[in-house]
Amino acid sequence: MLRKTLAALFFLVLTLLAYLGLAPVPIEPVAWSAPKDAGYVGPYGVNQGLAGMQKISIGEETGPEHVAIGPDGKLYAAVAGGKILRMNADGSAREVWTNTGGRVLGFDFDARGRLIAADAMRGLLGVDAGPQHRITVLTDQVDVGGAADPIRYADAVVVAGDGKIYFTDASRRFGPAQWGGTFHASVLDIIEHSSTGRVLVYDPASGKTEVVMNDLSFANGIALSGDGQSLFVAETGEYRIWKIAADARQLSAKKINQAGGDTRARILLANLPGYPDNLMRGMNGRIWAGFAKPRGTAADDLAGKPFMRKVALRLPQALWPVPPAYGHVIAFNEAGEIVADLQDPSGSYPETTGVTETEQRLYIQSLHAPVLGWLPKDAAKL
Repeated sequence: MLRKTLAALFFLVLTLLAYLGLAPVPIEPVAWSAPKDAGYVGPYGVNQGLAGMQKISIGEETGPEHVAIGPDGKLYAAVAGGKILRMNADGSAREVWTNTGGRVLGFDFDARGRLIAADAMRGLLGVDAGPQHRITVLTDQVDVGGAADPIRYADAVVVAGDGKIYFTDASRRFGPAQWGGTFHASVLDIIEHSSTGRVLVYDPASGKTEVVMNDLSFANGIALSGDGQSLFVAETGEYRIWKIAADARQLSAKKINQAGGDTRARILLANLPGYPDNLMRGMNGRIWAGFAKPRGTAADDLAGKPFMRKVALRLPQALWPVPPAYGHVIAFNEAGEIVADLQDPSGSYPETTGVTETEQRLYIQSLHAPVLGWLPKDAAKL
């Protein structure tokens, strides 16, 4: 009896080892070198600046991932399920303004009053300001070597003064429509680290879509400089933020990072204490960035171990190297100096992905929260 039990246990162990080592996974991990995490020190010192956040009900909706003030002075919020809500600044008179049928992660308004949306499922969309809110796909592909390449993960967008629309395509490998939604697809892309994200520009005058920069590890938030000549872009998987000339085309983040000296693009902020997400221009020269998650020792330790990252992905999802929630947003200026840092170590408001600043309030964006958080600016000492 003992011999049979031991044989059965041995067989189970062999089966488990075979599964962990050989079961197919969707990623092909690439080795990379994670910078040593300095932790919450210097301008990122631990604080409770977000702990007193107040909350606005969004009904039964979740995930106010992007929030902006519209031309009508109303507050607009993109939530799960493709809905865009519109409400007063205090959350009253809330309504579903439109539904794209996808998942809008970022939006801006153009000179005509149209809402320009980066829809992770559908591409770059234009939503008319008229009562019907007619939705048009502006672009869902880009020419690459003479072939049409799909935009798989439109993420963030900003409209320039000349009408050009700059936006990020976070991953050419893992589109949310095919890989279980935005969060799941982002985790796959960042764990794989094949750096297929890019910055794109769409010109409404010509209808042409071009590549500004390739080879980013999950290209995420995007904002324009005050003079409109530069772009600020969050590279989530590398814990950094770039400054890129808006008129640059076909740059490679890998080549610039290795060679240096290219005045068209440079790393403005590196070795950040979390995964940077949305970028939003604020007031008095501030540019706000949210951290969806803090850095994690497990993820950094696996950077140079592609095989072990495959093994990790074969474990139950609860055991994947995804850090716990930690509320954290920062503001920096165009020189790359940190001018504000607000935290909530408890992580009670999950995935603080960005900040929308108005005269009196800071609205805190989130990928999964069931409410919209906000702070009075005097509480944030701004």
